[in-house]
Amino acid sequence: MSVATPTRDDFASMLEESFSPGHSGEGQVVRGLVTAIEKDMAIIDVGLKVEGRVPLKEFGAKGKDAKEGGLKVGDTVEVYVERIENALGEAMLSRDKARREESWVRLEEKFSKGERVEGVIFNQVKGGFTVDLDGAVAFLPRSQVDIRPIRDVTPLMHNPQPFEILKMDRRRGNIVVSRRTVLEESRAEQRSEIVQNLEEGQVVEGVVKNITDYGAFVDLGGIDGLLHVTDMAWRRVNHPTEILNIGQTVKVQIIRINQETHRISLGMKQLESDPWNDIGTKFPIGKKITGTVTNITDYGAFVELEPGIEGLIHVSEMSWTKKNVHPGKILSTSQQVDVVVLEVDPAKRRISLGLKQTLENPWEAFARSHPVGSQVEGEVKNKTEFGLFIGLDGDVDGMVHLSDLDWTRPGEQVIEEYNKGDMVKAQVLDVDIEKERISLGIKQLSRDAAGDAAASGELRKNAVVTCEVTGIKDGGLEVKLVESGLETFIKRSDLSRDRDEQRPERFTVGQKVDARVIAYDKKTRKLQVSIKALEIAEEKEAVAQYGSTDSGASLGDILGAALKKQGN
Repeated sequence: MSVATPTRDDFASMLEESFSPGHSGEGQVVRGLVTAIEKDMAIIDVGLKVEGRVPLKEFGAKGKDAKEGGLKVGDTVEVYVERIENALGEAMLSRDKARREESWVRLEEKFSKGERVEGVIFNQVKGGFTVDLDGAVAFLPRSQVDIRPIRDVTPLMHNPQPFEILKMDRRRGNIVVSRRTVLEESRAEQRSEIVQNLEEGQVVEGVVKNITDYGAFVDLGGIDGLLHVTDMAWRRVNHPTEILNIGQTVKVQIIRINQETHRISLGMKQLESDPWNDIGTKFPIGKKITGTVTNITDYGAFVELEPGIEGLIHVSEMSWTKKNVHPGKILSTSQQVDVVVLEVDPAKRRISLGLKQTLENPWEAFARSHPVGSQVEGEVKNKTEFGLFIGLDGDVDGMVHLSDLDWTRPGEQVIEEYNKGDMVKAQVLDVDIEKERISLGIKQLSRDAAGDAAASGELRKNAVVTCEVTGIKDGGLEVKLVESGLETFIKRSDLSRDRDEQRPERFTVGQKVDARVIAYDKKTRKLQVSIKALEIAEEKEAVAQYGSTDSGASLGDILGAALKKQGN
Protein backbone atom coordinates (compact mmCIF):
# COMPACT_ATOMS: atom_id res chain seq x y z
CA MET A 1 0.00 0.00 0.00
CA SER A 2 1.32 3.50 -0.84
CA VAL A 3 2.50 5.62 2.08
CA ALA A 4 3.94 9.09 2.56
CA THR A 5 7.16 9.73 0.60
CA PRO A 6 10.19 9.06 2.89
CA THR A 7 13.58 10.77 2.76
CA ARG A 8 16.74 9.10 1.56
CA ASP A 9 17.88 8.56 5.11
CA ASP A 10 14.52 7.05 6.05
CA PHE A 11 14.69 4.69 3.10
CA ALA A 12 18.20 3.57 4.02
CA SER A 13 17.06 2.69 7.52
CA MET A 14 14.06 0.80 6.12
CA LEU A 15 16.30 -1.22 3.87
CA GLU A 16 18.45 -2.12 6.86
CA GLU A 17 15.30 -3.31 8.66
CA SER A 18 14.16 -5.33 5.62
CA PHE A 19 17.40 -7.21 5.21
CA SER A 20 19.44 -8.65 7.94
CA PRO A 21 23.17 -9.18 7.21
CA GLY A 22 23.75 -12.02 4.81
CA HIS A 23 20.05 -12.34 3.76
CA SER A 24 19.04 -11.61 0.14
CA GLY A 25 15.27 -11.38 0.76
CA GLU A 26 14.50 -13.88 -2.02
CA GLY A 27 11.09 -15.52 -1.51
CA GLN A 28 10.00 -12.80 0.90
CA VAL A 29 7.91 -9.66 0.94
CA VAL A 30 10.10 -6.57 1.29
CA ARG A 31 9.70 -2.82 1.07
CA GLY A 32 11.01 -1.00 -1.98
CA LEU A 33 11.32 2.52 -3.31
CA VAL A 34 9.83 3.59 -6.63
CA THR A 35 12.76 5.19 -8.40
CA ALA A 36 11.22 5.65 -11.83
CA ILE A 37 8.09 4.96 -13.93
CA GLU A 38 8.71 3.97 -17.51
CA LYS A 39 5.64 3.46 -19.72
CA ASP A 40 3.63 0.67 -17.99
CA MET A 41 6.41 -0.43 -15.63
CA ALA A 42 7.49 0.81 -12.22
CA ILE A 43 11.22 0.65 -11.42
CA ILE A 44 11.65 -0.37 -7.77
CA ASP A 45 14.81 -0.45 -5.66
CA VAL A 46 14.65 -3.00 -2.84
CA GLY A 47 18.26 -2.48 -1.68
CA LEU A 48 19.82 -5.15 -3.84
CA LYS A 49 22.62 -4.87 -6.40
CA VAL A 50 20.02 -4.52 -9.13
CA GLU A 51 16.57 -2.92 -9.41
CA GLY A 52 13.39 -4.70 -10.42
CA ARG A 53 10.45 -3.95 -12.69
CA VAL A 54 6.79 -4.40 -11.76
CA PRO A 55 3.87 -3.82 -14.20
CA LEU A 56 1.79 -0.79 -13.18
CA LYS A 57 -1.40 -2.87 -13.55
CA GLU A 58 -0.38 -4.87 -10.47
CA PHE A 59 -0.68 -1.70 -8.46
CA GLY A 60 -3.85 -0.29 -9.90
CA ALA A 61 -5.93 -3.37 -10.79
CA LYS A 62 -7.66 -3.53 -7.42
CA GLY A 63 -7.58 0.14 -6.73
CA LYS A 64 -5.66 -0.57 -3.58
CA ASP A 65 -2.27 1.03 -4.27
CA ALA A 66 -3.07 3.87 -6.66
CA LYS A 67 -3.74 7.27 -5.21
CA GLU A 68 -5.76 9.90 -6.97
CA GLY A 69 -2.74 10.79 -9.05
CA GLY A 70 -1.55 7.19 -9.45
CA LEU A 71 1.79 5.67 -8.39
CA LYS A 72 4.59 8.24 -8.13
CA VAL A 73 8.39 8.22 -7.96
CA GLY A 74 9.47 8.16 -4.36
CA ASP A 75 6.52 6.01 -3.12
CA THR A 76 7.33 3.09 -0.85
CA VAL A 77 5.63 -0.20 -1.74
CA GLU A 78 5.72 -3.81 -0.63
CA VAL A 79 6.71 -6.38 -3.24
CA TYR A 80 7.55 -10.05 -3.36
CA VAL A 81 11.16 -10.99 -4.36
CA GLU A 82 10.93 -13.99 -6.67
CA ARG A 83 14.55 -14.01 -7.86
CA ILE A 84 17.56 -11.78 -7.23
CA GLU A 85 18.61 -11.55 -10.87
CA ASN A 86 17.18 -12.67 -14.19
CA ALA A 87 18.66 -12.88 -17.69
CA LEU A 88 18.43 -9.09 -18.02
CA GLY A 89 20.28 -8.54 -14.80
CA GLU A 90 17.15 -7.38 -12.96
CA ALA A 91 15.43 -8.48 -9.78
CA MET A 92 12.18 -10.46 -10.33
CA LEU A 93 9.57 -8.61 -8.26
CA SER A 94 5.77 -9.04 -7.93
CA ARG A 95 3.22 -6.81 -6.28
CA ASP A 96 0.43 -9.43 -6.77
CA LYS A 97 2.38 -12.09 -4.91
CA ALA A 98 3.19 -9.64 -2.19
CA ARG A 99 -0.49 -8.89 -1.80
CA ARG A 100 -1.29 -12.65 -1.71
CA GLU A 101 1.33 -13.23 0.96
CA GLU A 102 -0.13 -10.43 3.00
CA SER A 103 -3.61 -11.84 2.49
CA TRP A 104 -2.58 -15.37 3.52
CA VAL A 105 -1.22 -14.06 6.81
CA ARG A 106 -4.43 -12.15 7.54
CA LEU A 107 -6.66 -15.05 6.39
CA GLU A 108 -4.85 -17.63 8.53
CA GLU A 109 -5.30 -15.42 11.53
CA LYS A 110 -9.03 -15.01 10.87
CA PHE A 111 -9.40 -18.73 10.09
CA SER A 112 -7.85 -19.62 13.45
CA LYS A 113 -10.28 -17.26 15.19
CA GLY A 114 -13.30 -18.42 13.15
CA GLU A 115 -13.92 -14.94 11.79
CA ARG A 116 -15.60 -14.17 8.49
CA VAL A 117 -13.69 -12.71 5.56
CA GLU A 118 -14.71 -10.48 2.69
CA GLY A 119 -14.26 -11.48 -0.93
CA VAL A 120 -15.47 -11.10 -4.49
CA ILE A 121 -16.71 -13.88 -6.77
CA PHE A 122 -14.94 -13.17 -10.05
CA ASN A 123 -14.96 -16.39 -12.13
CA GLN A 124 -16.79 -19.67 -12.68
CA VAL A 125 -14.83 -22.93 -12.72
CA LYS A 126 -15.70 -26.63 -12.74
CA GLY A 127 -17.77 -27.47 -9.68
CA GLY A 128 -18.00 -23.91 -8.39
CA PHE A 129 -16.48 -20.43 -8.48
CA THR A 130 -13.26 -18.54 -7.65
CA VAL A 131 -13.26 -15.82 -5.01
CA ASP A 132 -10.71 -13.02 -4.59
CA LEU A 133 -9.94 -12.61 -0.89
CA ASP A 134 -7.89 -9.40 -1.24
CA GLY A 135 -5.24 -11.05 -3.37
CA ALA A 136 -5.62 -14.68 -2.29
CA VAL A 137 -7.76 -16.84 -4.59
CA ALA A 138 -10.24 -19.22 -2.91
CA PHE A 139 -12.59 -21.90 -4.24
CA LEU A 140 -16.34 -21.62 -3.61
CA PRO A 141 -18.11 -24.99 -4.24
CA ARG A 142 -21.47 -24.67 -6.01
CA SER A 143 -23.23 -26.29 -3.04
CA GLN A 144 -21.89 -23.55 -0.76
CA VAL A 145 -23.18 -20.58 -2.77
CA ASP A 146 -26.64 -20.32 -1.19
CA ILE A 147 -29.01 -22.10 1.18
CA ARG A 148 -31.10 -23.26 -1.79
CA PRO A 149 -29.78 -24.12 -5.25
CA ILE A 150 -29.72 -21.04 -7.52
CA ARG A 151 -29.60 -21.13 -11.28
CA ASP A 152 -28.10 -17.70 -12.01
CA VAL A 153 -25.11 -16.50 -9.97
CA THR A 154 -24.50 -13.41 -12.12
CA PRO A 155 -26.07 -10.98 -9.61
CA LEU A 156 -23.64 -12.23 -6.96
CA MET A 157 -20.45 -11.81 -8.99
CA HIS A 158 -18.05 -8.83 -8.60
CA ASN A 159 -19.83 -7.70 -5.44
CA PRO A 160 -17.95 -7.72 -2.09
CA GLN A 161 -19.68 -10.04 0.38
CA PRO A 162 -18.83 -12.08 3.49
CA PHE A 163 -17.57 -15.68 3.37
CA GLU A 164 -16.51 -18.28 5.90
CA ILE A 165 -13.25 -20.19 5.42
CA LEU A 166 -13.89 -23.93 5.54
CA LYS A 167 -10.36 -25.14 4.83
CA MET A 168 -6.84 -23.68 4.27
CA ASP A 169 -3.71 -25.43 3.01
CA ARG A 170 -0.86 -22.91 2.53
CA ARG A 171 1.58 -25.51 1.27
CA ARG A 172 -0.75 -26.40 -1.58
CA GLY A 173 -2.16 -22.91 -1.85
CA ASN A 174 -5.76 -24.15 -1.37
CA ILE A 175 -8.53 -22.16 0.30
CA VAL A 176 -12.17 -23.33 0.38
CA VAL A 177 -14.85 -20.85 1.42
CA SER A 178 -18.63 -20.91 1.93
CA ARG A 179 -21.26 -18.25 1.49
CA ARG A 180 -24.01 -20.62 2.55
CA THR A 181 -22.84 -20.98 6.18
CA VAL A 182 -22.81 -17.19 6.53
CA LEU A 183 -26.37 -17.02 5.22
CA GLU A 184 -27.48 -19.85 7.49
CA GLU A 185 -26.03 -18.15 10.54
CA SER A 186 -27.60 -14.86 9.58
CA ARG A 187 -30.87 -16.61 8.86
CA ALA A 188 -30.77 -18.44 12.18
CA GLU A 189 -30.20 -15.18 14.01
CA GLN A 190 -32.97 -13.55 12.03
CA ARG A 191 -35.32 -16.49 12.60
CA SER A 192 -34.61 -16.45 16.32
CA GLU A 193 -35.38 -12.74 16.48
CA ILE A 194 -38.59 -13.15 14.46
CA VAL A 195 -39.74 -16.15 16.52
CA GLN A 196 -39.27 -14.16 19.73
CA ASN A 197 -41.78 -11.65 18.41
CA LEU A 198 -44.42 -14.26 17.51
CA GLU A 199 -46.99 -15.82 19.81
CA GLU A 200 -49.31 -18.80 19.53
CA GLY A 201 -52.79 -17.63 18.60
CA GLN A 202 -51.46 -14.53 16.86
CA VAL A 203 -52.96 -13.67 13.45
CA VAL A 204 -50.41 -12.61 10.84
CA GLU A 205 -50.12 -12.16 7.09
CA GLY A 206 -47.71 -14.13 4.93
CA VAL A 207 -46.90 -15.02 1.36
CA VAL A 208 -47.27 -18.57 0.00
CA LYS A 209 -43.70 -19.55 -0.85
CA ASN A 210 -44.03 -23.22 -1.77
CA ILE A 211 -46.81 -25.80 -2.15
CA THR A 212 -46.50 -29.56 -1.52
CA ASP A 213 -48.96 -32.44 -1.44
CA TYR A 214 -49.34 -32.12 2.32
CA GLY A 215 -49.49 -28.36 2.71
CA ALA A 216 -47.95 -24.97 1.92
CA PHE A 217 -44.97 -23.02 3.28
CA VAL A 218 -45.81 -19.42 4.11
CA ASP A 219 -43.14 -16.71 4.45
CA LEU A 220 -43.87 -14.65 7.55
CA GLY A 221 -41.20 -12.07 6.78
CA GLY A 222 -37.93 -13.99 7.06
CA ILE A 223 -39.18 -17.24 8.55
CA ASP A 224 -41.40 -19.93 7.03
CA GLY A 225 -44.39 -21.56 8.65
CA LEU A 226 -46.15 -24.75 7.55
CA LEU A 227 -49.83 -24.52 6.72
CA HIS A 228 -50.94 -28.16 6.71
CA VAL A 229 -53.65 -29.18 4.27
CA THR A 230 -55.93 -30.23 7.16
CA ASP A 231 -55.72 -26.71 8.63
CA MET A 232 -56.59 -24.87 5.43
CA ALA A 233 -60.36 -25.26 5.65
CA TRP A 234 -62.97 -27.05 7.69
CA ARG A 235 -64.05 -28.89 4.55
CA ARG A 236 -62.02 -31.66 2.89
CA VAL A 237 -59.15 -30.29 0.78
CA ASN A 238 -57.69 -32.95 -1.51
CA HIS A 239 -54.74 -30.79 -2.57
CA PRO A 240 -53.55 -27.34 -1.39
CA THR A 241 -53.68 -25.99 -4.95
CA GLU A 242 -57.48 -26.11 -4.70
CA ILE A 243 -57.41 -22.94 -2.58
CA LEU A 244 -53.83 -21.56 -2.70
CA ASN A 245 -51.35 -20.26 -5.28
CA ILE A 246 -47.63 -19.50 -4.97
CA GLY A 247 -47.14 -15.80 -4.30
CA GLN A 248 -50.61 -15.39 -2.78
CA THR A 249 -50.90 -13.28 0.37
CA VAL A 250 -52.87 -15.08 3.09
CA LYS A 251 -53.99 -14.34 6.61
CA VAL A 252 -53.12 -17.17 9.02
CA GLN A 253 -53.15 -17.92 12.70
CA ILE A 254 -50.10 -19.26 14.52
CA ILE A 255 -51.12 -22.60 16.02
CA ARG A 256 -47.83 -23.84 17.49
CA ILE A 257 -44.25 -22.56 17.83
CA ASN A 258 -41.30 -24.85 18.60
CA GLN A 259 -38.73 -22.57 20.21
CA GLU A 260 -35.93 -25.11 19.79
CA THR A 261 -36.40 -25.98 16.10
CA HIS A 262 -38.12 -22.68 15.18
CA ARG A 263 -40.82 -24.66 13.43
CA ILE A 264 -44.11 -22.83 13.14
CA SER A 265 -47.50 -24.45 12.44
CA LEU A 266 -50.13 -22.25 10.84
CA GLY A 267 -53.87 -22.48 10.28
CA MET A 268 -56.45 -20.76 8.10
CA LYS A 269 -59.62 -22.55 9.16
CA GLN A 270 -59.06 -21.41 12.74
CA LEU A 271 -59.98 -17.89 11.63
CA GLU A 272 -63.50 -19.10 10.82
CA SER A 273 -66.19 -20.40 13.16
CA ASP A 274 -66.20 -24.17 13.68
CA PRO A 275 -69.12 -25.60 11.67
CA TRP A 276 -69.27 -28.54 14.10
CA ASN A 277 -70.64 -26.30 16.83
CA ASP A 278 -74.28 -27.26 17.55
CA ILE A 279 -73.96 -30.05 14.98
CA GLY A 280 -76.63 -32.11 16.74
CA THR A 281 -79.16 -29.32 16.25
CA LYS A 282 -78.30 -28.88 12.57
CA PHE A 283 -78.42 -32.57 11.75
CA PRO A 284 -80.74 -34.47 14.12
CA ILE A 285 -80.90 -38.26 13.84
CA GLY A 286 -83.40 -39.32 11.21
CA LYS A 287 -83.15 -36.12 9.20
CA LYS A 288 -83.09 -36.55 5.43
CA ILE A 289 -80.66 -34.23 3.63
CA THR A 290 -79.00 -33.84 0.24
CA GLY A 291 -75.19 -33.89 0.03
CA THR A 292 -72.31 -34.25 -2.41
CA VAL A 293 -70.05 -37.32 -2.58
CA THR A 294 -66.48 -36.06 -2.00
CA ASN A 295 -64.49 -39.26 -1.64
CA ILE A 296 -64.99 -43.01 -2.10
CA THR A 297 -63.04 -45.68 -0.20
CA ASP A 298 -63.22 -49.45 0.17
CA TYR A 299 -65.32 -49.10 3.31
CA GLY A 300 -67.75 -46.41 2.22
CA ALA A 301 -68.27 -42.93 0.79
CA PHE A 302 -67.84 -39.46 2.33
CA VAL A 303 -70.62 -36.96 1.70
CA GLU A 304 -70.33 -33.21 2.28
CA LEU A 305 -73.50 -31.97 3.94
CA GLU A 306 -72.34 -28.35 4.08
CA PRO A 307 -68.90 -26.66 3.82
CA GLY A 308 -66.73 -28.22 6.50
CA ILE A 309 -69.19 -30.94 7.46
CA GLU A 310 -68.79 -34.44 6.06
CA GLY A 311 -70.48 -37.69 6.96
CA LEU A 312 -69.67 -41.29 6.12
CA ILE A 313 -72.02 -43.72 4.40
CA HIS A 314 -70.64 -47.09 5.46
CA VAL A 315 -70.78 -49.75 2.78
CA SER A 316 -73.29 -51.68 4.90
CA GLU A 317 -75.70 -48.71 4.77
CA MET A 318 -75.62 -48.22 1.00
CA SER A 319 -78.06 -50.83 -0.27
CA TRP A 320 -80.68 -53.11 1.19
CA THR A 321 -79.86 -55.92 -1.20
CA LYS A 322 -76.38 -55.38 -2.71
CA LYS A 323 -73.98 -56.96 -0.23
CA ASN A 324 -70.16 -57.05 -0.51
CA VAL A 325 -70.19 -54.57 -3.40
CA HIS A 326 -67.53 -51.85 -3.70
CA PRO A 327 -69.03 -48.40 -2.95
CA GLY A 328 -67.68 -47.16 -6.29
CA LYS A 329 -70.20 -49.38 -8.07
CA ILE A 330 -73.06 -47.65 -6.28
CA LEU A 331 -71.88 -44.02 -6.03
CA SER A 332 -69.45 -41.71 -7.82
CA THR A 333 -67.59 -38.58 -6.67
CA SER A 334 -69.38 -35.24 -7.13
CA GLN A 335 -72.72 -37.08 -7.24
CA GLN A 336 -75.67 -35.46 -5.43
CA VAL A 337 -77.33 -37.98 -3.09
CA ASP A 338 -80.10 -38.04 -0.51
CA VAL A 339 -79.03 -39.50 2.83
CA VAL A 340 -80.46 -40.01 6.30
CA VAL A 341 -78.57 -39.06 9.48
CA LEU A 342 -78.06 -42.24 11.53
CA GLU A 343 -75.67 -41.09 14.26
CA VAL A 344 -73.85 -37.88 15.32
CA ASP A 345 -70.71 -37.86 17.50
CA PRO A 346 -69.61 -34.22 18.10
CA ALA A 347 -66.61 -35.28 20.21
CA LYS A 348 -65.13 -37.41 17.45
CA ARG A 349 -66.52 -35.09 14.75
CA ARG A 350 -68.24 -37.97 13.01
CA ILE A 351 -71.60 -38.31 11.33
CA SER A 352 -72.90 -41.68 10.19
CA LEU A 353 -75.20 -41.55 7.18
CA GLY A 354 -77.49 -44.03 5.47
CA LEU A 355 -78.28 -44.22 1.79
CA LYS A 356 -80.56 -47.25 1.82
CA GLN A 357 -82.75 -45.62 4.48
CA THR A 358 -84.00 -43.17 1.85
CA LEU A 359 -85.69 -46.11 0.12
CA GLU A 360 -88.40 -48.44 1.46
CA ASN A 361 -87.14 -51.58 3.15
CA PRO A 362 -87.74 -54.26 0.46
CA TRP A 363 -88.49 -56.87 3.10
CA GLU A 364 -91.21 -54.66 4.56
CA ALA A 365 -92.60 -54.10 1.07
CA PHE A 366 -92.49 -57.83 0.33
CA ALA A 367 -94.22 -58.72 3.60
CA ARG A 368 -96.98 -56.22 2.83
CA SER A 369 -97.58 -57.46 -0.71
CA HIS A 370 -96.94 -61.17 -0.07
CA PRO A 371 -98.45 -62.27 3.25
CA VAL A 372 -97.69 -65.67 4.73
CA GLY A 373 -99.50 -68.37 2.74
CA SER A 374 -99.41 -66.52 -0.58
CA GLN A 375 -97.84 -68.05 -3.66
CA VAL A 376 -94.77 -66.59 -5.41
CA GLU A 377 -92.72 -67.45 -8.46
CA GLY A 378 -89.03 -66.83 -9.00
CA GLU A 379 -85.75 -67.96 -10.49
CA VAL A 380 -83.39 -70.36 -8.72
CA LYS A 381 -80.42 -68.11 -7.90
CA ASN A 382 -78.30 -70.60 -6.02
CA LYS A 383 -78.16 -74.15 -4.69
CA THR A 384 -76.54 -74.88 -1.35
CA GLU A 385 -76.19 -77.85 0.94
CA PHE A 386 -79.17 -76.67 2.94
CA GLY A 387 -81.61 -75.51 0.26
CA LEU A 388 -82.50 -73.32 -2.73
CA PHE A 389 -82.35 -69.50 -2.97
CA ILE A 390 -85.14 -68.03 -5.10
CA GLY A 391 -85.05 -64.50 -6.56
CA LEU A 392 -88.24 -62.57 -5.71
CA ASP A 393 -89.86 -59.20 -6.38
CA GLY A 394 -88.00 -56.20 -4.94
CA ASP A 395 -84.57 -57.73 -5.62
CA VAL A 396 -84.80 -59.90 -2.50
CA ASP A 397 -84.16 -63.63 -2.14
CA GLY A 398 -86.17 -66.30 -0.40
CA MET A 399 -84.90 -69.68 0.76
CA VAL A 400 -86.52 -73.08 0.39
CA HIS A 401 -85.04 -75.40 3.02
CA LEU A 402 -84.34 -79.02 2.10
CA SER A 403 -87.14 -80.12 4.41
CA ASP A 404 -89.66 -78.01 2.47
CA LEU A 405 -88.95 -79.43 -0.98
CA ASP A 406 -91.09 -82.62 -0.81
CA TRP A 407 -93.49 -84.25 1.64
CA THR A 408 -92.12 -87.76 1.35
CA ARG A 409 -88.71 -87.84 -0.30
CA PRO A 410 -85.44 -86.67 1.34
CA GLY A 411 -84.51 -83.08 0.50
CA GLU A 412 -80.95 -84.09 -0.42
CA GLN A 413 -82.44 -86.25 -3.15
CA VAL A 414 -85.07 -83.80 -4.38
CA ILE A 415 -82.70 -80.77 -4.66
CA GLU A 416 -80.79 -82.54 -7.43
CA GLU A 417 -83.85 -82.10 -9.64
CA TYR A 418 -83.41 -78.30 -9.57
CA ASN A 419 -80.86 -76.17 -11.46
CA LYS A 420 -79.81 -72.49 -11.38
CA GLY A 421 -82.06 -70.50 -13.66
CA ASP A 422 -85.11 -72.73 -13.20
CA MET A 423 -88.40 -70.90 -12.60
CA VAL A 424 -90.22 -72.38 -9.62
CA LYS A 425 -93.34 -71.66 -7.62
CA ALA A 426 -93.36 -71.65 -3.83
CA GLN A 427 -95.45 -70.63 -0.86
CA VAL A 428 -94.44 -67.87 1.59
CA LEU A 429 -93.91 -69.51 4.99
CA ASP A 430 -92.38 -66.61 6.97
CA VAL A 431 -90.91 -63.10 6.52
CA ASP A 432 -88.42 -61.88 9.15
CA ILE A 433 -87.94 -58.18 8.38
CA GLU A 434 -85.32 -57.59 11.08
CA LYS A 435 -83.11 -60.49 9.97
CA GLU A 436 -83.96 -59.86 6.30
CA ARG A 437 -85.04 -63.46 5.72
CA ILE A 438 -87.87 -64.94 3.69
CA SER A 439 -88.73 -68.62 4.16
CA LEU A 440 -90.43 -70.43 1.29
CA GLY A 441 -91.82 -73.89 0.75
CA ILE A 442 -92.38 -75.85 -2.45
CA LYS A 443 -94.00 -78.96 -0.99
CA GLN A 444 -96.68 -76.80 0.63
CA LEU A 445 -98.17 -76.23 -2.82
CA SER A 446 -99.03 -79.97 -3.09
CA ARG A 447 -101.38 -82.16 -1.00
CA ASP A 448 -99.93 -83.47 2.22
CA ALA A 449 -101.22 -87.02 1.94
CA ALA A 450 -99.44 -88.18 5.06
CA GLY A 451 -100.65 -85.22 7.08
CA ASP A 452 -104.20 -85.71 5.96
CA ALA A 453 -104.05 -89.44 6.67
CA ALA A 454 -102.55 -88.85 10.08
CA ALA A 455 -105.21 -86.29 10.88
CA SER A 456 -108.02 -88.62 9.85
CA GLY A 457 -106.68 -91.39 12.10
CA GLU A 458 -105.82 -93.69 9.20
CA LEU A 459 -102.25 -93.97 10.37
CA ARG A 460 -102.89 -94.53 14.04
CA LYS A 461 -101.04 -97.48 15.48
CA ASN A 462 -102.70 -100.91 14.91
CA ALA A 463 -105.04 -99.44 12.31
CA VAL A 464 -105.80 -101.79 9.39
CA VAL A 465 -105.09 -100.33 5.95
CA THR A 466 -105.57 -101.66 2.44
CA CYS A 467 -102.44 -101.51 0.29
CA GLU A 468 -101.87 -101.91 -3.42
CA VAL A 469 -98.69 -103.67 -4.52
CA THR A 470 -96.67 -101.30 -6.76
CA GLY A 471 -93.38 -103.17 -6.87
CA ILE A 472 -91.86 -106.53 -5.98
CA LYS A 473 -88.34 -106.66 -4.59
CA ASP A 474 -86.22 -109.43 -3.10
CA GLY A 475 -86.45 -107.74 0.29
CA GLY A 476 -90.18 -107.17 0.25
CA LEU A 477 -93.02 -105.26 -1.41
CA GLU A 478 -93.42 -101.63 -2.48
CA VAL A 479 -97.00 -100.61 -1.71
CA LYS A 480 -99.20 -97.54 -1.51
CA LEU A 481 -102.20 -97.04 0.71
CA VAL A 482 -105.35 -97.21 -1.37
CA GLU A 483 -107.15 -94.48 0.57
CA SER A 484 -104.43 -91.84 1.03
CA GLY A 485 -101.93 -92.79 -1.65
CA LEU A 486 -99.03 -92.86 0.82
CA GLU A 487 -96.15 -95.06 -0.23
CA THR A 488 -94.23 -97.41 2.02
CA PHE A 489 -92.33 -100.68 2.00
CA ILE A 490 -93.30 -104.01 3.60
CA LYS A 491 -90.23 -105.98 4.55
CA ARG A 492 -89.99 -109.64 3.60
CA SER A 493 -90.23 -110.68 7.26
CA ASP A 494 -93.55 -108.81 7.54
CA LEU A 495 -95.22 -110.50 4.55
CA SER A 496 -96.60 -113.45 6.61
CA ARG A 497 -96.47 -115.05 10.02
CA ASP A 498 -95.66 -118.24 8.23
CA ARG A 499 -91.98 -118.31 7.17
CA ASP A 500 -92.79 -120.36 4.10
CA GLU A 501 -95.22 -117.69 2.96
CA GLN A 502 -92.68 -114.81 3.30
CA ARG A 503 -91.98 -114.91 -0.43
CA PRO A 504 -92.47 -111.61 -2.35
CA GLU A 505 -92.91 -113.50 -5.63
CA ARG A 506 -96.22 -114.96 -4.47
CA PHE A 507 -97.69 -111.43 -4.80
CA THR A 508 -98.45 -109.60 -8.03
CA VAL A 509 -98.34 -105.90 -8.95
CA GLY A 510 -101.78 -104.35 -8.54
CA GLN A 511 -102.84 -106.92 -5.95
CA LYS A 512 -104.52 -105.47 -2.90
CA VAL A 513 -103.57 -106.70 0.54
CA ASP A 514 -104.54 -105.72 4.06
CA ALA A 515 -101.87 -104.82 6.62
CA ARG A 516 -101.62 -103.39 10.07
CA VAL A 517 -99.96 -100.02 10.96
CA ILE A 518 -97.17 -100.79 13.38
CA ALA A 519 -95.46 -97.33 13.46
CA TYR A 520 -95.79 -93.81 12.08
CA ASP A 521 -93.25 -91.03 12.79
CA LYS A 522 -94.87 -87.62 12.29
CA LYS A 523 -91.51 -85.87 12.17
CA THR A 524 -89.83 -88.05 9.57
CA ARG A 525 -93.18 -89.14 8.04
CA LYS A 526 -92.04 -92.77 7.94
CA LEU A 527 -94.82 -95.36 7.87
CA GLN A 528 -94.42 -99.05 8.71
CA VAL A 529 -97.13 -101.62 7.94
CA SER A 530 -97.10 -105.40 8.37
CA ILE A 531 -99.23 -108.25 6.96
CA LYS A 532 -97.68 -110.52 9.56
CA ALA A 533 -98.81 -108.23 12.41
CA LEU A 534 -102.34 -108.24 11.04
CA GLU A 535 -102.40 -112.07 10.86
CA ILE A 536 -101.16 -112.37 14.42
CA ALA A 537 -103.74 -109.84 15.65
CA GLU A 538 -106.55 -111.65 13.86
CA GLU A 539 -105.42 -114.96 15.32
CA LYS A 540 -105.47 -113.56 18.82
CA GLU A 541 -108.89 -112.08 18.25
CA ALA A 542 -110.25 -115.43 17.01
CA VAL A 543 -108.84 -117.25 19.97
CA ALA A 544 -110.31 -114.67 22.31
CA GLN A 545 -113.70 -114.89 20.63
CA TYR A 546 -114.04 -118.65 20.15
CA GLY A 547 -111.62 -120.14 22.60
CA SER A 548 -113.83 -119.51 25.61
CA THR A 549 -116.49 -122.06 24.46
CA ASP A 550 -116.43 -125.68 25.63
CA SER A 551 -117.30 -127.06 22.25
CA GLY A 552 -114.02 -128.93 22.15
CA ALA A 553 -113.20 -127.37 18.75
CA SER A 554 -109.62 -127.39 17.65
CA LEU A 555 -107.55 -124.21 16.95
CA GLY A 556 -107.90 -124.89 13.25
CA ASP A 557 -111.67 -124.99 13.57
CA ILE A 558 -111.65 -121.71 15.49
CA LEU A 559 -109.47 -119.95 12.90
CA GLY A 560 -111.54 -121.39 10.11
CA ALA A 561 -114.73 -120.11 11.68
CA ALA A 562 -113.18 -116.68 12.22
CA LEU A 563 -111.96 -116.45 8.63
CA LYS A 564 -115.33 -117.60 7.36
CA LYS A 565 -116.99 -114.91 9.41
CA GLN A 566 -114.67 -112.28 7.98
CA GLY A 567 -115.43 -113.60 4.50
CA ASN A 568 -119.13 -113.08 5.08
